[in-house]
Amino acid sequence: MGDEGISSPGKRTVGTAFWERGTDDVSPGREVNPRVKDIQVSRREALLGQAAQIRHGLRQGSNKPYKELIDICWGDAHSAGMKPITFVRQVLAACIHPELLLHGDRLPADARHRAQRLLGECDGGSIGSYTATSGLPHVKRSVAEFITRRDGGVRSLPENISICSGSQRALMLVLNLLAQGEGVSQTGVLTPVPTCNTAAMALAEAGVVTVPYQLCEEQRWALQTDELCRVLRASRGHCDPRVLYVANPGNPTGHVQSRESIEEVIRLAAEERLFLLVNEVDQDSVHAEGCEFVSYRKVLFEMGPPFSDMVELVSVHSIARGFMGEGGMRAGYMEILNMDPAVKSWLVEALMCRDINTPVLGQIALDIMVDPPRPGDPSHATYTEEVRSRRETLIGNVGRVQEVLDALPGVSCQPVMGGNYVFPRLHLPTAAVDQAQSVGVEADLLYCKLLLEEEGLCVGPGCEFGQREGTHHIRLHVMVPTEALDDALGRLKRFHLRFMRTFS
Repeated sequence: MGDEGISSPGKRTVGTAFWERGTDDVSPGREVNPRVKDIQVSRREALLGQAAQIRHGLRQGSNKPYKELIDICWGDAHSAGMKPITFVRQVLAACIHPELLLHGDRLPADARHRAQRLLGECDGGSIGSYTATSGLPHVKRSVAEFITRRDGGVRSLPENISICSGSQRALMLVLNLLAQGEGVSQTGVLTPVPTCNTAAMALAEAGVVTVPYQLCEEQRWALQTDELCRVLRASRGHCDPRVLYVANPGNPTGHVQSRESIEEVIRLAAEERLFLLVNEVDQDSVHAEGCEFVSYRKVLFEMGPPFSDMVELVSVHSIARGFMGEGGMRAGYMEILNMDPAVKSWLVEALMCRDINTPVLGQIALDIMVDPPRPGDPSHATYTEEVRSRRETLIGNVGRVQEVLDALPGVSCQPVMGGNYVFPRLHLPTAAVDQAQSVGVEADLLYCKLLLEEEGLCVGPGCEFGQREGTHHIRLHVMVPTEALDDALGRLKRFHLRFMRTFS
């Protein structure tokens, strides 16, 4: 590899010309887009860098009380050891290497037929061809049919569906569409606290004002409309709050909204003329007894006019979560409702066309997620068993984590209703908080760094996701093999008891 990008004394590199434009006293970074500067670097990056160093040391034979590192910091089920769904990989394999279709004994008949049908939707019969900007028409129809079934027959239309390279990209596109103004006229987005850190980064990149609203931890992280009204009043005069962002089920909180709660939010959105932007990527992972997922879209249409005719709603889903866990495939969808046709055309025809198209392999996986093998198909039994196994693993893991956390001093944890995360609160000794302040980090980040160093366990610090002032949390990803989780919980328990003794 050449050294064109490596700087040395007296040598101008390819990249320096840009940074040296202007006066001699302009420092590097001065010309960086201000929106980029507003993006806060994830605290997780420091932990991941520390984890990489530990892994390297373990490979070199460093003396640690553990032989391998366990990472349950973020929501990557496959990297944590969960296996992919067989039918998904069979269809993908045939689409990548169509010669497999010539050998009837290598793949089940329904996997071959699905691959043939999807290849037929691709120009030239190849997944290497471009697709329409908003996705393959066949996949959009499959998504619309899935939504219609999910919502009890409330019809979804393919023309309202756009396929995106993941739910985060969908959120970014919508935010870019809605961002406008400066000062008191700048678009404000009501955003839950805690929330997924990548959502906060997307808000900064889009150039909108984050208007945080607190979820109520004492009520299982409930979304309260009184809190929404409070922040709406407080934000006016500083920005123009026009968008309400909701995650249901919540990440990292695991809260699942009731139908009544969703109705209250929709009524408020109608009264205040708020655009609803709803992240529903964990809808397949609702597991609390007596709890069910109800989509914002279904509630909106069941409320009828004028709500169903006037409330603007974009809801997103993804193959990255739930039982699929195919985050690396980069595909999801958004459904767009009640948006002005002229504005919608800007979203689909102008903003989305910059991406050319969503990766075709991801679109194929998305088609399978929304239209899995059906009863009577050769792959139905295996597919159903694999989904059932993953669901049981998740439910069992949530119970295990709750049991261990409830027994630890200085820890409290609201019951988890959905999603793949647990977000316990740490009631840390004053000495630990003081120690963190003395080294310039948040107390839960210090906790996570020490846990990683001493026990080889990587978890997410609560400061990464936002939290009420004076509180501290950690986030655990629990869609992992049971054996790995048991090992992780053993390490967490040992460390926590030692940490509390040290700082008490």
